[in-house]
Amino acid sequence: MRDEGLVEQVRRIHTDSRGYYGSPRIKHALSQQGTEVSRGTVARVMRCARLQGRSARLYRRSRVGQKAFFTSIPNTERDVKLERLNQVWVGDVTYLKVSGQWRYLAVVMDKFSRRIIGWSLSRNRDAALTLDAVNHAVRNRQPETGLHFHSDRGIEYAAWAYRQKLVKHGIVQSMNRPGKMNDNAHMESFFHSMKTEELYGQTFTADDDLHKALLSYIQFYNQQRLHSSIGYRSPAVFEKSVCS
Repeated sequence: MRDEGLVEQVRRIHTDSRGYYGSPRIKHALSQQGTEVSRGTVARVMRCARLQGRSARLYRRSRVGQKAFFTSIPNTERDVKLERLNQVWVGDVTYLKVSGQWRYLAVVMDKFSRRIIGWSLSRNRDAALTLDAVNHAVRNRQPETGLHFHSDRGIEYAAWAYRQKLVKHGIVQSMNRPGKMNDNAHMESFFHSMKTEELYGQTFTADDDLHKALLSYIQFYNQQRLHSSIGYRSPAVFEKSVCS
Protein backbone atom coordinates (compact mmCIF):
# COMPACT_ATOMS: atom_id res chain seq x y z
CA MET A 1 0.00 0.00 0.00
CA ARG A 2 2.85 2.35 0.79
CA ASP A 3 4.48 1.55 -2.55
CA GLU A 4 1.27 2.35 -4.36
CA GLY A 5 1.14 5.72 -2.65
CA LEU A 6 4.69 6.48 -3.76
CA VAL A 7 4.17 5.67 -7.42
CA GLU A 8 2.79 9.05 -8.42
CA GLN A 9 5.44 10.96 -6.46
CA VAL A 10 8.20 8.88 -7.99
CA ARG A 11 6.71 9.16 -11.47
CA ARG A 12 6.45 12.96 -11.14
CA ILE A 13 10.06 13.33 -9.96
CA HIS A 14 11.27 11.01 -12.72
CA THR A 15 9.36 13.06 -15.32
CA ASP A 16 10.64 16.38 -13.93
CA SER A 17 14.20 15.02 -14.19
CA ARG A 18 13.58 14.28 -17.89
CA GLY A 19 13.92 10.60 -17.11
CA TYR A 20 17.55 11.01 -15.97
CA TYR A 21 17.21 10.16 -12.27
CA GLY A 22 17.67 6.69 -10.90
CA SER A 23 16.75 5.53 -7.39
CA PRO A 24 19.52 7.43 -5.49
CA ARG A 25 18.52 10.89 -6.72
CA ILE A 26 14.80 10.15 -6.57
CA LYS A 27 15.27 9.06 -2.93
CA HIS A 28 16.89 12.42 -2.11
CA ALA A 29 14.27 14.34 -4.08
CA LEU A 30 11.54 12.58 -2.07
CA SER A 31 13.37 13.44 1.14
CA GLN A 32 13.44 17.12 0.14
CA GLN A 33 9.68 16.89 -0.33
CA GLY A 34 9.23 15.44 3.15
CA THR A 35 8.90 11.75 2.24
CA GLU A 36 11.53 9.55 3.86
CA VAL A 37 11.97 6.14 2.23
CA SER A 38 14.92 3.86 1.57
CA ARG A 39 16.69 3.60 -1.76
CA GLY A 40 15.57 -0.04 -1.99
CA THR A 41 11.93 1.01 -1.70
CA VAL A 42 12.37 3.61 -4.43
CA ALA A 43 14.07 1.04 -6.66
CA ARG A 44 11.19 -1.41 -6.11
CA VAL A 45 8.59 1.25 -6.92
CA MET A 46 10.49 2.20 -10.07
CA ARG A 47 10.66 -1.41 -11.23
CA CYS A 48 6.93 -1.86 -10.68
CA ALA A 49 6.20 1.38 -12.55
CA ARG A 50 8.65 0.41 -15.34
CA LEU A 51 10.74 3.51 -14.70
CA GLN A 52 14.48 3.62 -15.21
CA GLY A 53 17.12 6.33 -15.01
CA ARG A 54 19.73 6.85 -17.67
CA SER A 55 22.44 4.27 -17.08
CA ALA A 56 26.10 5.18 -17.20
CA ARG A 57 27.95 4.20 -20.35
CA LEU A 58 31.62 4.45 -21.11
CA TYR A 59 32.82 7.24 -23.39
CA ARG A 60 36.46 7.21 -24.35
CA ARG A 61 38.11 10.54 -24.99
CA SER A 62 40.14 11.13 -28.09
CA ARG A 63 43.80 11.64 -27.35
CA VAL A 64 44.11 14.47 -29.88
CA GLY A 65 45.70 17.44 -28.17
CA GLN A 66 46.59 15.54 -24.99
CA LYS A 67 50.33 15.41 -25.54
CA ALA A 68 52.18 16.51 -22.42
CA PHE A 69 53.75 19.79 -23.37
CA PHE A 70 54.11 23.26 -21.84
CA THR A 71 55.39 21.67 -18.64
CA SER A 72 56.10 25.17 -17.38
CA ILE A 73 52.40 25.40 -16.45
CA PRO A 74 51.93 23.40 -13.22
CA ASN A 75 48.77 22.09 -11.60
CA THR A 76 48.16 24.96 -9.19
CA GLU A 77 44.51 24.25 -8.35
CA ARG A 78 45.42 21.11 -6.37
CA ASP A 79 46.83 23.34 -3.63
CA VAL A 80 43.71 25.54 -3.38
CA LYS A 81 41.32 24.87 -0.50
CA LEU A 82 37.86 25.48 -1.93
CA GLU A 83 35.87 27.87 0.24
CA ARG A 84 33.92 30.15 -2.12
CA LEU A 85 32.76 30.87 -5.65
CA ASN A 86 35.15 32.11 -8.33
CA GLN A 87 38.13 30.56 -6.62
CA VAL A 88 38.80 27.72 -9.09
CA TRP A 89 37.27 27.30 -12.54
CA VAL A 90 37.81 24.17 -14.59
CA GLY A 91 37.44 23.76 -18.34
CA ASP A 92 37.61 21.11 -21.02
CA VAL A 93 36.63 20.32 -24.61
CA THR A 94 34.63 17.36 -25.88
CA TYR A 95 33.61 16.00 -29.29
CA LEU A 96 30.02 15.88 -30.58
CA LYS A 97 28.56 15.10 -34.01
CA VAL A 98 26.20 16.87 -36.41
CA SER A 99 25.36 14.98 -39.63
CA GLY A 100 28.41 12.78 -39.12
CA GLN A 101 30.78 15.74 -38.75
CA TRP A 102 32.64 16.67 -35.58
CA ARG A 103 31.65 19.67 -33.49
CA TYR A 104 33.59 20.81 -30.44
CA LEU A 105 32.12 21.94 -27.12
CA ALA A 106 34.24 23.94 -24.65
CA VAL A 107 32.80 24.32 -21.14
CA VAL A 108 33.80 26.27 -18.02
CA MET A 109 32.62 25.17 -14.56
CA ASP A 110 32.95 26.78 -11.14
CA LYS A 111 34.53 23.94 -9.20
CA PHE A 112 33.09 25.06 -5.86
CA SER A 113 29.42 24.98 -6.90
CA ARG A 114 29.65 22.70 -9.99
CA ARG A 115 27.75 25.35 -11.97
CA ILE A 116 28.39 25.68 -15.71
CA ILE A 117 29.24 29.36 -16.16
CA GLY A 118 30.46 29.50 -19.77
CA TRP A 119 30.44 27.39 -22.92
CA SER A 120 31.00 27.56 -26.65
CA LEU A 121 30.21 25.29 -29.61
CA SER A 122 32.29 25.37 -32.79
CA ARG A 123 33.29 23.47 -35.93
CA ASN A 124 36.95 23.99 -34.98
CA ARG A 125 38.95 22.89 -31.97
CA ASP A 126 41.24 25.86 -31.48
CA ALA A 127 42.04 28.76 -29.17
CA ALA A 128 39.05 30.74 -30.51
CA LEU A 129 36.76 28.03 -29.09
CA THR A 130 38.20 28.10 -25.58
CA LEU A 131 38.54 31.89 -25.63
CA ASP A 132 34.83 32.21 -26.40
CA ALA A 133 33.95 29.91 -23.49
CA VAL A 134 36.16 31.70 -20.96
CA ASN A 135 34.95 35.13 -22.16
CA HIS A 136 31.39 33.92 -21.58
CA ALA A 137 32.33 32.87 -18.04
CA VAL A 138 34.09 36.17 -17.31
CA ARG A 139 31.05 38.16 -18.47
CA ASN A 140 28.79 36.07 -16.25
CA ARG A 141 30.96 36.20 -13.13
CA GLN A 142 33.27 39.23 -13.25
CA PRO A 143 35.87 37.43 -11.06
CA GLU A 144 38.51 39.14 -8.99
CA THR A 145 42.19 38.62 -9.76
CA GLY A 146 43.80 35.49 -8.38
CA LEU A 147 41.23 33.03 -9.74
CA HIS A 148 42.75 29.69 -10.83
CA PHE A 149 41.65 28.25 -14.18
CA HIS A 150 42.43 24.55 -14.63
CA SER A 151 42.33 22.52 -17.85
CA ASP A 152 44.00 19.62 -19.61
CA ARG A 153 47.15 20.13 -21.71
CA GLY A 154 45.41 20.58 -25.08
CA ILE A 155 46.84 23.02 -27.62
CA GLU A 156 43.66 25.13 -27.43
CA TYR A 157 44.47 25.92 -23.77
CA ALA A 158 48.20 26.37 -24.30
CA ALA A 159 47.89 28.75 -27.26
CA TRP A 160 49.51 32.14 -26.77
CA ALA A 161 46.29 34.12 -27.36
CA TYR A 162 44.46 32.08 -24.73
CA ARG A 163 47.22 32.41 -22.16
CA GLN A 164 47.38 36.17 -22.73
CA LYS A 165 43.63 36.46 -22.13
CA LEU A 166 44.00 34.77 -18.74
CA VAL A 167 46.88 37.09 -17.82
CA LYS A 168 44.79 40.11 -18.83
CA HIS A 169 42.05 39.10 -16.39
CA GLY A 170 44.50 38.25 -13.59
CA ILE A 171 43.69 34.54 -13.82
CA VAL A 172 46.29 31.97 -12.73
CA GLN A 173 46.58 29.17 -15.30
CA SER A 174 46.72 25.55 -14.14
CA MET A 175 47.06 22.36 -16.19
CA ASN A 176 46.89 18.61 -15.67
CA ARG A 177 50.11 16.90 -14.78
CA PRO A 178 51.34 14.75 -17.70
CA GLY A 179 49.43 11.47 -17.79
CA LYS A 180 47.10 12.46 -14.92
CA MET A 181 43.66 12.76 -16.56
CA ASN A 182 41.95 12.55 -13.15
CA ASP A 183 43.31 16.03 -12.44
CA ASN A 184 40.27 17.34 -14.33
CA ALA A 185 37.73 14.82 -13.04
CA HIS A 186 34.93 17.37 -12.52
CA MET A 187 34.76 18.21 -16.21
CA GLU A 188 35.01 14.55 -17.17
CA SER A 189 32.05 13.89 -14.89
CA PHE A 190 29.98 16.68 -16.46
CA PHE A 191 30.61 15.48 -20.01
CA HIS A 192 29.78 11.92 -18.96
CA SER A 193 26.46 13.03 -17.44
CA MET A 194 25.58 15.22 -20.41
CA LYS A 195 26.21 12.48 -22.94
CA THR A 196 24.51 9.65 -21.07
CA GLU A 197 21.53 11.68 -19.84
CA GLU A 198 20.80 14.01 -22.75
CA LEU A 199 22.67 13.20 -25.95
CA TYR A 200 22.86 9.40 -26.01
CA GLY A 201 20.58 7.99 -28.70
CA GLN A 202 19.97 11.35 -30.37
CA THR A 203 21.04 12.21 -33.91
CA PHE A 204 21.53 15.85 -34.88
CA THR A 205 21.27 17.06 -38.47
CA ALA A 206 21.73 20.78 -37.82
CA ASP A 207 23.98 22.85 -35.57
CA ASP A 208 20.97 24.76 -34.22
CA ASP A 209 19.38 21.53 -32.98
CA LEU A 210 22.53 20.53 -31.11
CA HIS A 211 22.88 24.04 -29.69
CA LYS A 212 19.29 23.99 -28.40
CA ALA A 213 19.79 20.57 -26.80
CA LEU A 214 22.98 21.74 -25.06
CA LEU A 215 21.37 24.98 -23.84
CA SER A 216 18.37 23.06 -22.47
CA TYR A 217 20.56 20.50 -20.68
CA ILE A 218 22.92 23.08 -19.17
CA GLN A 219 19.95 25.04 -17.83
CA PHE A 220 18.58 21.84 -16.31
CA TYR A 221 22.01 20.89 -14.94
CA ASN A 222 22.45 24.27 -13.26
CA GLN A 223 18.92 24.89 -12.02
CA GLN A 224 17.41 21.48 -11.26
CA ARG A 225 19.77 18.51 -11.34
CA LEU A 226 20.62 17.17 -7.88
CA HIS A 227 24.39 16.81 -7.31
CA SER A 228 25.57 14.36 -4.67
CA SER A 229 28.84 16.31 -4.14
CA ILE A 230 26.96 19.39 -2.93
CA GLY A 231 24.42 17.67 -0.71
CA TYR A 232 21.94 16.63 -3.40
CA ARG A 233 21.18 20.22 -4.38
CA SER A 234 21.34 21.92 -7.75
CA PRO A 235 24.27 24.32 -8.34
CA ALA A 236 21.87 27.28 -8.36
CA VAL A 237 20.34 26.31 -5.02
CA PHE A 238 23.78 25.60 -3.54
CA GLU A 239 25.12 28.99 -4.66
CA LYS A 240 22.12 30.74 -3.17
CA SER A 241 22.68 28.97 0.14
CA VAL A 242 26.37 29.88 0.39
CA CYS A 243 25.86 33.49 -0.72
CA SER A 244 22.87 34.27 1.52
